[in-house]
Formats: sequence, C-alpha cells, structure tokens
Amino acid sequence: MTDGHDQNAAATSGGLTRRDGSAAGARLRVAIVGGGFMAEVHSRAARAARAELVGIASSSPERSAAAAERLGIERAYGSLDELLADDSIDVVHVTTPNAVHAEQASAVLAAGKDVVCEKPLATTVSDAEALVAAAEGRTATVPFVYRFHPLVREARSRFASGQAGRVLTINASYLQDWLLAAGDDNWRVDAQQGGRSRAFADIGSHLVDLVEFVSGDRVSRVSATKRTVFAERASHAGITTEDAVAVVMETRSGALGTLMVSQVAPGRKNRLFLEIAGSEESVAFDQEQPETLWVGRRKGSQVIPRDADQLSEDAARLCVVPSGHPQGYQDAFNAFIADSYAAVAGENPDGLPRFSDGLRAVRITDAVIDSAESGTWIEMGTNE
Repeated sequence: MTDGHDQNAAATSGGLTRRDGSAAGARLRVAIVGGGFMAEVHSRAARAARAELVGIASSSPERSAAAAERLGIERAYGSLDELLADDSIDVVHVTTPNAVHAEQASAVLAAGKDVVCEKPLATTVSDAEALVAAAEGRTATVPFVYRFHPLVREARSRFASGQAGRVLTINASYLQDWLLAAGDDNWRVDAQQGGRSRAFADIGSHLVDLVEFVSGDRVSRVSATKRTVFAERASHAGITTEDAVAVVMETRSGALGTLMVSQVAPGRKNRLFLEIAGSEESVAFDQEQPETLWVGRRKGSQVIPRDADQLSEDAARLCVVPSGHPQGYQDAFNAFIADSYAAVAGENPDGLPRFSDGLRAVRITDAVIDSAESGTWIEMGTNE
C-alpha cells in the first residue's frame, strides 16, 4: 500500500478447507476447462483466492499443453474426461464456447465436483433447468461479476433499505465496438457455437442481471427488436445472431425500462451503464468509471466515491484497496471467485450468482429474442 491507510478486509478464500474436510486449511484444488481469454481471467482470480491451480484441459491435448504453458498451470489434461477422473480436484471452471457449457458443466457435477460455469449457462432454457436440478446440494456459480463492484452493492443497498424509494424507471445500456466492421469476426457470431442469441446472451445477460440485482425488482414482460448488421464476416456467412438489440420492459412492481445492447457502437469498449430512478433518489453506475456512483435527488444530488468509510457494509467489504487507488474488472472477478470458494467451504455469501441466476438470464434472453422475432410482447412467468 502506498499511503498506509487502513482498509476493510476484502472477500478472500485463503485457507479454506476442502469439501471433504481433509487437511484443515488446505488450499482448494482447481482445474480449468478452456484455454482462451476467459481462462486467463479465471486463472488470475483463482490464484488471488489462494487456490491451487492443478490443471487445464482445452479442445485437444496440444491446445491443453499450450494453455498450461501460457498460464503457468501445473498439468495439461488430454481431455475433460481425464480431468474429471482426477479425484483430487475440488472445483472446475468451465470457460469454453457457449454451446458446450451445459454438457461440460453437467459432466463436472456428475463427477461430484463443484463448478464455476461461464455465461450463458446454456443456450436453451431446458438445458439450463436441467443444470439447476443437477446442481442441487453443490456449489455451482455463474460469473455475473459486475455485481462485485463495490458501488454496485452501494446502489443495491439504497433500494433494499428503502432509501431510494420504489422503482419508477430504468435506463440501461451495454455497448461495445469490437464487432463494428465486417472484417471483425469471432466464434460467437456462429449460432452453432454461441446459440441463437449473441449480443444479448453475451452482454445483455450481464445488464439485465444487474438491473434485477440492484433494483430488487423482476422483469415481467419485454418487447424487443434486433438487428444483424453484417450477415457475412471474415470467416462466417449466413449469420443470424444479432449485433444489436433494443428492449422495452416492464417490471413486476410496475416500473418501466429500456435496455440497449450493441457490439457495433464506435468508441464504446465495454460501457455498461445503469440508471435506476426511485421515488426518492436515482442511482447511476458506469462500469468504465467504477470508482463513483451518482445519486440524484430533487435537491442535493451527489457523487459518492468508492470509499469504504462512506459505503454500506456489503459495499465496503469489497473495497480491497484504499479509496483513490482504482479497482476494476479483475478485482470484481476476483471477489466473485473468492465468494464462490467460500460457498464451497460452506459459507453463504450474499449476492453470489448461482446456477438459478444463470437460468434466469437464459429465460430472459429467450423472451427477448422471441419478442424480436414475433413482434409481440413476451410475458415472463410469475414463478420465474
């Protein structure tokens, strides 16, 4: 630390015992499936949580070996089956393309291991429902990591406590530009690998999860329209997955909202923005500027810094460095993994996104795409 200030203890899982209770204080033994960018993010978070990274499996033995070398992981498994046969592994992180999440997460659970599975949890509602059922009695989490920004927790606490009043309106967007040009390409544009939805399943799922998490309210129905800007890209033709989606929504409490999701917005790298107006105050959070939360009032609006001394208890818990030392995406991811491992050890961290939350996101994604394709409002079930 550069200034010697005290700070609240962050969420960590150092010294967690393994599920079988052996070797009190032993480090969790963790393996990763997949070798791309998200595997790197997960590996950094696992190390920050003091887990022992024992192995990785990618799409082939050669790719596994390359990923193990690149990420500094002890062992390269030749296949997922080989990895799952290792009884010493406690937790498996699934970081592969969307279309195989359900099959692989199901196999992890069947092998008696806890699981962290990238979103979307599955590409169909039925597969996501089956995973929720299979995860009964185990720790199974989905990285909706924007929940772990301290100022997101502060915004949530203002609605949960009643300080912000009842929810009136919601204005939210998630904008990127990494698929702006026809020459930009990725496996996600292929419905066979990514599922029927791309932009909404990929980043819109984060957005709607945050809307419901912060507001404490549930989306009740949606009306959407979508656009595929490029039907052909560098390596794909006949593309049907969407580049952008616009959604009008209503919540169970009667609030109105709009969501804009785009991967073709010039200059926007990863701009998740959320503003929720309550009857007493509004809160606004910008993921690209995560060190402040705007709180709007008819009189006396203010900008709240990420300062543990000024925040709710749950928000302060996630402040891992003193105010003025910026925290970001990897810090949020680290906190999510730390809380996931705490759950493996038998704790019940508040706000931890589990497979039921992943199922909720898949259901909303389906409703959004169904609405865009039918041109009608789609109702969400009252029991969802």
